[in-house]
Amino acid sequence: MDHLFVIGGTRFIGRHVVDEFREHDYEVTVFNRGNHENPFADSDGVSHIEGDRTDDGDLAAAAREVDPDVVVDCVAYKPREVRTATRIFDDVDAYVFVSSGSAYGREDLPKREGETPLCECTDEQARDDSDSSYGPRKAEGDRAVFAAADNGVNAMSVRPCIVYGPHDYTERLDYWIDRANEYDRVVVPGDGTNVWHRAYVEDVASAIRVVAELGDAGEAYNVGDRRMVTLEEMVDLIAAALGTDVEVVHAGARELATADLALDDFILYREYPHILDTNKLADLGWESTPLDEAMARSVEDHLESDRDGREHGPSREAEERILGVLDTL
Repeated sequence: MDHLFVIGGTRFIGRHVVDEFREHDYEVTVFNRGNHENPFADSDGVSHIEGDRTDDGDLAAAAREVDPDVVVDCVAYKPREVRTATRIFDDVDAYVFVSSGSAYGREDLPKREGETPLCECTDEQARDDSDSSYGPRKAEGDRAVFAAADNGVNAMSVRPCIVYGPHDYTERLDYWIDRANEYDRVVVPGDGTNVWHRAYVEDVASAIRVVAELGDAGEAYNVGDRRMVTLEEMVDLIAAALGTDVEVVHAGARELATADLALDDFILYREYPHILDTNKLADLGWESTPLDEAMARSVEDHLESDRDGREHGPSREAEERILGVLDTL
């Protein structure tokens, strides 16, 4: 039985990675600091090593103890961490770095691996922890993967777009599920046609496994829903999964200003489309979950959780003010 070593592994993407590899008969070791509850504490075939991935000694000791076949790096947020991991795990069958669609530095439609340029990353950005440097840091992590592959490491990169689904602690989709579940009328910014490519988390996990097993060293693979929907269509999918009817009310910049809001105050709104080409991944045999199924599972998980995402968007009071303005037009 092959052995997977997951750096991270107890929260969102990593949690689904563990499930995915277990379903395909891997033994799994999760390596993290133990700051979050371990959902696999009582699971057969899943062990845990506590350590800090930023401590090279901790990571090297874990590597010696486990001697894994595959390494999935879910929490490498700085390029130095990728360089260290690819050095420590230089002889594994596969090292997969979880990068991001944010690594792309140009607004191509769609963004393609090897064609769309990556973000540049300064030395200062490489050490930074701010949101503004996230894309550059992931891009530099990708370049660390490519450099490792040039030195003989079977290292690859997976670039998801916005990830959603069960156990999503970011609560980005939860904002919209909460709105559709609680209210008959939902304010959608703009005309509802903006597109921000999303990726269902179970599909991201399966993509990581497929890349680990079939991907080529030094390559990056985009991950996203094979079918994209607009923001309004996403709300419609949520309503269908809830078994309810929701009236979508469009609000432009002028109407939103009456409540001191802007278009991008709504989570998952993006003025310019963000679309990733996923054909390279599909060529490996990867398939994505139909959107109605993905949304149904996401909604079910939301209803079983205490997440509401309300901190990620306008208050309902602000929305009511906007609705009042729109009703007078």
